[in-house]
Amino acid sequence: MKIDKIKVMFMEYRILGKTGLKASVVGIGGEGFENKSFPECEEIIDAAFSNGINIIDIYNSNPDVRSNVGTALKKYPRESYIIEGHLCSVWDNGQYRRSRNIDEVKEAFEDFLSRMRIGYVDIGMIHYVDDKKDFENVFNGEIIKYAKSLKEKGIIKHIGLSTHNPDIAFMAVESGIIEVILFSINPAYDMLPASEDIDFMFEESTYNGRTYEGIDPKRGKLYQTCENKGVALTVMKGYGAGILLNENQSPFKKALTPVQCIHYCLTRPAVASVLVGVSNVDEVLAATGYSNANDKEKDYSNVLSNAPKSVFKGYCMYCGHCAPCTRIIDIANVNKYLDLALVQNSVPDTLKNHYMLLEHHGGECIECGACVKNCPFGVDIIGKMKQAKELFGA
Repeated sequence: MKIDKIKVMFMEYRILGKTGLKASVVGIGGEGFENKSFPECEEIIDAAFSNGINIIDIYNSNPDVRSNVGTALKKYPRESYIIEGHLCSVWDNGQYRRSRNIDEVKEAFEDFLSRMRIGYVDIGMIHYVDDKKDFENVFNGEIIKYAKSLKEKGIIKHIGLSTHNPDIAFMAVESGIIEVILFSINPAYDMLPASEDIDFMFEESTYNGRTYEGIDPKRGKLYQTCENKGVALTVMKGYGAGILLNENQSPFKKALTPVQCIHYCLTRPAVASVLVGVSNVDEVLAATGYSNANDKEKDYSNVLSNAPKSVFKGYCMYCGHCAPCTRIIDIANVNKYLDLALVQNSVPDTLKNHYMLLEHHGGECIECGACVKNCPFGVDIIGKMKQAKELFGA
């Protein structure tokens, strides 16, 4: 397939928290480059970049992947794309392995820079920290010192961390060191409690016969806290390792589309980019199709609202299905700012300013109930508008 025949789409870009970097809302992850030839890798990258993608996560330690991707990127100006490159991902006797041995970590990262043919990494990701003991070892030992030294030298511009565990993500935010978190987000994972055992997230049995009670409060609070602290979230496993695209495997008993999965992630606070695993051009186009999708195609509310036991009932999903409002209030954004404020002891001036910049506010609600009829999740919208008026003063 020739790249010049691919339609270039409009792509939305978001700022990666306090880094100031501007990332495409759809990016690509590294898993799709495994077991691919150079021409295949190049085709994927060319298709992605031609359609507005500018962020790639390369966790891979496989030297062939690094070399292939690095060679494919060589023709593009370095400043035109963002790389999340991982520290602590090493290649051992033909296999990937996570390491905390500082000598192995240094050797593997130097190999990464060499094979990728880049002088610096935009986000230096501390790779795969999912339990407290490991976090403490990393942040009290040589790994974090090495990451900081790379940042001081300009070899990495910002320090990030990848995790599947919201408890660890909270610790990363509170460290004050981490500026970007690569986190697993999708509507199925959001129903699961924090765990140090990530395997259960990928097992079909996890979702069979389980009683769900909606979004885990800890995960919801994490997204809001990251937004308030200026820590960006980039998303892995946005399709739930494929289970959400399969009607028979999905906990919602109905398949979501790639566009719906991406939109769900992008409506979570602090999320800047969804990094999708793509193994061919068609999968690139399925993801970048988000750029041209209309509101109906993005709408995930019908699938989630019909989930068994109505697990999301009463929880605002920021889907915008409540519109149109007779007073033209952007209800989804009012609710988002309200939720961001409620996780804090007091409302920061910056958050209040963002709320006040909305054209219409919760205090303008006339309680006509039109939004309540439209909401597929049974949210007490009128009550939340009153709460927003009380909290923000408008």
